[in-house]
Amino acid sequence: MKAVVIRGPGGPEMLELRDVPDPAPKPGEVLIDVVAAGLNRADVQQRRGVYPPPLGASEYPGLEVSGRISDPNGSALAAGTEVVALLSGGGYAEKVAVPAGQVLRAPDGVGLVEAAALPETAATVYSNLFMTAGLQRGETVLVHGGAGGIGTMAIQLARAFGAVPLVTAGSPDKLRLAASLGAAAMNYREQDFVEEVRAATGGTGADVILDVVGAKYLDRNIQALAVGGRLVVIGLQGGATAEVNLGALMTKRASIAGSTLRARPPKQKAEIMAAVEREVWPLVAAGRVRPLVGRTFPLAGAAAAHEYFDSGEHTGKILLTV
Repeated sequence: MKAVVIRGPGGPEMLELRDVPDPAPKPGEVLIDVVAAGLNRADVQQRRGVYPPPLGASEYPGLEVSGRISDPNGSALAAGTEVVALLSGGGYAEKVAVPAGQVLRAPDGVGLVEAAALPETAATVYSNLFMTAGLQRGETVLVHGGAGGIGTMAIQLARAFGAVPLVTAGSPDKLRLAASLGAAAMNYREQDFVEEVRAATGGTGADVILDVVGAKYLDRNIQALAVGGRLVVIGLQGGATAEVNLGALMTKRASIAGSTLRARPPKQKAEIMAAVEREVWPLVAAGRVRPLVGRTFPLAGAAAAHEYFDSGEHTGKILLTV
C-alpha cells in the first residue's frame, strides 16, 4: 500500500508518500480500506519530532479515518461496511488496522469523505466536555480556538445539549464562523477574554473551559472560571509549565484536569466511541451537528495540507483523500 512517512523531524517537506507493507490485523483488529483521513495538530507535532506515537502504534501519522471494512477479522462488522475509526496512528495510508472497539459505522447524514472529520473531534470534545467536565444544560463553556475542528465541534455539541458556548478566535473570518454556529466569539488578539467572559456571564464566569493553549493561559483561565468551575487542558500550544495560584483555585472550589486521547488504552477508547455513537451520532443524523471541512487534499498532497495547517489560516477540518 501507499502511506505518508515522516523522513525526520522538521517542516511539511519531511512528509513523503511511499510504498510500504500492508498492515496485518492483530486479534481483535479490523482492516479498513481508507477513503479519507483527518489532519490533527498531533500529526503536526509528530512531524516536528515533539509528539512520538505511543508504544506499539503505527509510525505513520493520522489519528482518524473513514473508509470501508476489507477484513472483519472475526468482528461483527461485515466486509464493505462504511465506517469511521479513531486511531493511535497510521491514518495517512491506503489501509489501516484498528481495534474493533474504536470503529463505528459511519453516521447517517454525511458523506463518507466528510465523516473522516468526526472521530477525533467528536471523541475529544464529548469525552472532555461531558465525561470529564460534566457540562450541564444551562452552563457556560469557554472554548479556546473556536474556529478549528475541535472548536467548531465543541460549539455544536454544547448548543445541542443546552449549554452556552463562548469562544476565542484570532481573525474576523474565524470569529464569523464561530458566531454563525451560535457562539459568542471574542478576538483574543484585541480583547481580554477574562473580562469578556465576566461580562457575558453577569460576572460569574465560565462553568467549564476547554483549553488548547496550556501554560500561557493558565492564570487567566482560572480567573475566568466560575465558582465550582472546571478547566480541562487538552493542548499545550502556549507551553507546558506554569505556576498555579492555588488560593484562587481553592476560593473558587475549581478543578483542573489534563487530558490526552491518543495514548489511552483501547478499552477506554472503545468506551468513548460507544458514548459518541450513542450521544453524538443521532445529532449528526438529525443535522444538528455536522463536520465542518475547510479543505481537502489528496494523500500525495500531505505536505501541502500541513503547510496550509501551519499557516494558521484554516478553519474547520483539513482532510486527506485516498
